[in-house]
Amino acid sequence: MGKKSKILLTTGISLIYIIINTFLIANELYWFSLLPVLVIFGFVFFYRLDLIYISVALFTPLSIDITNFGSSIGLAMPTEPILAALLLVFVFKLFYDSSYDKKIFTHPISYGIYFYLLWMFITTITSDDISVSIKWFVAKLWLIIPMYFLGVSVFKEIKNIPRFIWAYTLGFIPVIIFTISVHAANGFSDHAAHWAMSPFFNDHTSYGAMLAMIIPIIFGIAITTDNKSQNTRIFTFIALTILMIAIYFSISRAAWLSLIIAIGVFIMMKFRIKLSLVMTIALIGFAIIFSFREQIIMKMEKNKQDSSDNFMEHVQSASNIATDASNLERINRWNSAIKLFMDRPIFGWGPGTYQFVYAPYQSVSDKTVISTNVGNKGTAHSEYLLILSEEGVLGLVSFLVILILIAIVSLNIYKTAKNNVAKKYGLLLFLGLITYFAHAFLNNFLDTDKAAVPFWGFVAAIVAIDLYHKDTIEDTIEEKK
Repeated sequence: MGKKSKILLTTGISLIYIIINTFLIANELYWFSLLPVLVIFGFVFFYRLDLIYISVALFTPLSIDITNFGSSIGLAMPTEPILAALLLVFVFKLFYDSSYDKKIFTHPISYGIYFYLLWMFITTITSDDISVSIKWFVAKLWLIIPMYFLGVSVFKEIKNIPRFIWAYTLGFIPVIIFTISVHAANGFSDHAAHWAMSPFFNDHTSYGAMLAMIIPIIFGIAITTDNKSQNTRIFTFIALTILMIAIYFSISRAAWLSLIIAIGVFIMMKFRIKLSLVMTIALIGFAIIFSFREQIIMKMEKNKQDSSDNFMEHVQSASNIATDASNLERINRWNSAIKLFMDRPIFGWGPGTYQFVYAPYQSVSDKTVISTNVGNKGTAHSEYLLILSEEGVLGLVSFLVILILIAIVSLNIYKTAKNNVAKKYGLLLFLGLITYFAHAFLNNFLDTDKAAVPFWGFVAAIVAIDLYHKDTIEDTIEEKK
């Protein structure tokens, strides 16, 4: 087709669209106006999956669960429908596009994910409520498969790693500004801090966890040069400042603790402290704590400091197991999860079922003023105990295998990478994940897009660095642009 013919065809189609749309608008039918957007989106979906993938990171902090508007179906808009479509397109392309690198399928972390998903599928079949577990399993598929398997392919271009990080950060900043504005309008009260981020985040704990995950990476980018321009450095420090202010006002003690742990891991890696020494010190520490456990518990029970607007008082409340309802309810959920596991140690109760089955397992002595029997106020408050109760011991083992493999691969990148840019991003991504490994003892968010998108995206980037970038000739991100 000649150039003139293409112009005539395009003009003709445009005129037909304008005529039809004008007629429909005149009859108060506006949906046809979205057709050009859908056509462009569809084109990008099939030919530039990397742009769709990175746009998911941008939309994730801004996504809203439609249950906030009365829907009975929990779905984060617009990210989860996009991820579901990405899953279908990715599977389709595997059959009809031979360019996908098969090395991704044989990476150790990929094998860990196979084990994790396979056991989740088995426990879905044996579930106490199979309909709930099927929905949970399908949601996990679109959260994990496109973010990880497509992600590794996207990150074959190393410049897409900082693009992904910045997309998530830039999507987060408007949410932070909104949250701080609402918090300020309510006098920065402790009460308002729990819900000021709604409807974008369910509460301050998930909000704080995601801030903690992204802060080590933006901090690392801020203190390194990589040929950045003056304006880029200024913007990076502004973004870091916004994130630090946000995590302070999040009043999330778990988020603060996870950052401290990430700093500790960085010190270990930087000064090459042997893991055996760390484990020895940890075992000695546990032995001391266990020996004096009664005295420690008595001391904690004497702590009557509840959550507070005052920073130091709020930190002190972290060890209050006498009157702090948040701490006591967390213990209640943990005990319930352990009892559920003891009843079904092999297959568990089924993925996604904890909130529907834990109520009878609450002890009267464990219940608090915020306890509930209808499963509408969170789940096990621990990623590890949640998996243990829902998928049994092998479910927890499968998840821990992934975490261990991530640590092994990340440490290997840090020790052996010849490319300093790849080494830097490998380290920063690992530290971001460390914050979630730590946070997962106290909360669970991987069933949401807010946590799953950055978590599996970071894992995919680490695998891409391991497969494609760690031994390449050193190059800066700016040069690659």
